[in-house]
Amino acid sequence: MPKTARVTAGELRRMKRRGERVVMITAYDFPSARLVDEAGVTAILVGDTLGMVVLGYDTTVPVTMDEMVHHTKAVMRGATRALVVADLPFMSYQAGPDDALRNAARFLKEAGAQAVKLEGGVAVAGTVRTLVEAGIPVMGHIGLTPQSLHQLGGYKVQGKTAKAAVRLLDDAIALEQAGAFAVVLELVPAPLAGLISKRLAIPTIGIGAGAGCDGQVQVLHDLVGLFDDFVPKHTRRYAEAGTAIRDAVAGYAADVRAGRFPTEEQSFPMDERVLAELVEDPARDPAPAPAGRTRRFLHRSFPTPPR
Repeated sequence: MPKTARVTAGELRRMKRRGERVVMITAYDFPSARLVDEAGVTAILVGDTLGMVVLGYDTTVPVTMDEMVHHTKAVMRGATRALVVADLPFMSYQAGPDDALRNAARFLKEAGAQAVKLEGGVAVAGTVRTLVEAGIPVMGHIGLTPQSLHQLGGYKVQGKTAKAAVRLLDDAIALEQAGAFAVVLELVPAPLAGLISKRLAIPTIGIGAGAGCDGQVQVLHDLVGLFDDFVPKHTRRYAEAGTAIRDAVAGYAADVRAGRFPTEEQSFPMDERVLAELVEDPARDPAPAPAGRTRRFLHRSFPTPPR
C-alpha cells in the first residue's frame, strides 16, 4: 500500500481557497503524535506550551531550543501524515534574523519538522521574510502571545479596543506580506478574528478566536481532560482521560497490595525439569572458592574477592 502523502504548508493555503477547515492540535511526544495523526488532523503543533503541559513550568518562557528539538523529534517519529509545525521558543528569534534562521534550521535539519511558528506581527515581519526566503515555511501567531505574557499583563483577550484591533489587523497583513503561510489568532474577539480571516488570503487558525477563523487549534491535554484543575473557556472536553488514568492506577495499586496481580495470566512458565535440576543441584550453595578463582551459579561467573 502506498504511503499517504504528508500535508504541506501549501495545502493549507489551498484548503482556504476550497473553504475547508484546518484542524490543528498540539502533541509533544511519540504516542500522542501517533494517535492524533491517526485521528486525521491536518497539522500538529509542537508548541512551546510543552513547558507548562509536560515539563511543569509556570509559563512558556523557560523552554529552550534543545527541549523543543527533542520533543519535535519524538513527534516526527509518531506522525506520518500531518504537517508538523514547531514553535520557536522565547529568545530563539527575538535577537534578529540570524538567530531565527539558525534556530529554525535546527527544526528542519535535526528534528525533521516541515514548518516553524513564531509570535508577533509587524515587529517580526522582517524575520519571517528572511526565513521564508531561506525556504523555511513560517506560521505566524498574534493576539495573545504567551512569550510576551509579562508585557501583556496576563492571559487576556487582545484587540478589544479600536486601536488594538487595528494593530492586530496590521500585524496579520504584515505576516501575510512577509510570506507566512498561516497565522494563529489567540484570544481575539470573534468578530475581529472573522474580519481578519476575510481580509487574508492565508488561513487563520483560531484558539479562543471564534468560529470565523479558517481552522482551529487546541491543546490535546485540554481536549481529553488530562488536567481537571483548570479548563480554558475556549476548550471543549471530549474525554476525561485524567479520571480514567487515576482510576486505572488506583485499581492496579489495590490489586498489587491485595495479591491479585500478577496472576498466572501475566506470568511466564518454566520447564519443570529445569526447575527440578536447580532445586536438587547440590552446587546451588557451593563452598567458598579459593582466592582469585570464580564460582559458577546458573551459568554466570562472578569473581571471588580475595580474603
